[in-house]
Amino acid sequence: MRLAMRDFHRAGRPLRFTSLGLGTSPLGNLYRAISDAEAQALLERAWASGVRYFDTAPLYGYGLAEERLGRFLADKPRSEHVVSTKVGRLLRPVEPGEKRDGLGKFFEVPERKERFDYGYDGVMRSLEASLGRLGLDRVDMLFVHDLDLFTHRSQEALEARLAEFMQGGYRALVELRDQGVIAAFGAGVNEWQPCQWLAERGDFDLFLLAGRYTLLEQEALESFLPMAEERGIGIVIGGPYNSGVLATGPRPGSFYDYRLAPQAVLDRVAQIHTICERWGVRMFEAAFQFPLRHPAVLSVIPGSQSITEVLENRIAADAELPDGLWQDLKEAGLLHPLAPV
Repeated sequence: MRLAMRDFHRAGRPLRFTSLGLGTSPLGNLYRAISDAEAQALLERAWASGVRYFDTAPLYGYGLAEERLGRFLADKPRSEHVVSTKVGRLLRPVEPGEKRDGLGKFFEVPERKERFDYGYDGVMRSLEASLGRLGLDRVDMLFVHDLDLFTHRSQEALEARLAEFMQGGYRALVELRDQGVIAAFGAGVNEWQPCQWLAERGDFDLFLLAGRYTLLEQEALESFLPMAEERGIGIVIGGPYNSGVLATGPRPGSFYDYRLAPQAVLDRVAQIHTICERWGVRMFEAAFQFPLRHPAVLSVIPGSQSITEVLENRIAADAELPDGLWQDLKEAGLLHPLAPV
């Protein structure tokens, strides 16, 4: 059975997304190291499962994920896949006596340091470096990366970075789209509020929203997602399992937002899990499919760490879920009343 496809065409050339995509942060050895052979096998399995949309970034393994993805795609017809990467960080080799970035988070990765740069030249240099690591002459989409409070820690720092981007990097992305170098651009962030801020001030095609429109959280329905739908802005959903808790269930040690899940989150997940069990549905299947029911959502891109996870995500994409599940979740106050189901 083929994956569902979703077509998108706004300002640049048309794009076709598979409903299931692949986020490549685990290919950058996030939280644990995997070998080149394991990474290749994972990508081969994803391709065999029908995945044709791949998202990556310089941050993921400090270039390692882009390099691995590029090697895999080298013999694949360019017209058969869609690739997005990100801008906003520049990488450089460490100097003598320096420690690389990402210690304790990314393992066995290149000895590189990162520097935020959301300016015009920074975006152009970032794209050039990414194309070199990917071995491609173009990518389909560029997302400005991590313009959010989660990354920049204070509203003052975030506002400075937003201003830097709108005064420089945004102009670069518009030029790249107008010249046909990329088909579309947007932002890849961990919060919906910066997406709305940007959409109100610029001509953005799509946004990659990680963890903020899920079975656990739907606040984006209050204002941002209606705006996106009205303006024809596409949405890619990252982190559909909220860093794992919607896949592992409400057990101690589950992760939420890259940290151990607090008790309030575990309690809410337990309620969702109980209703899913009542309907004979595995919770991770509902978590994967829920965002796709919103008309603006083009693809859901879990970051798979193993072939087993690739296969499980394909099973989730194919699962037939009963309509009564969503109604029970709404009646229990676990889904926003406006959530399209």
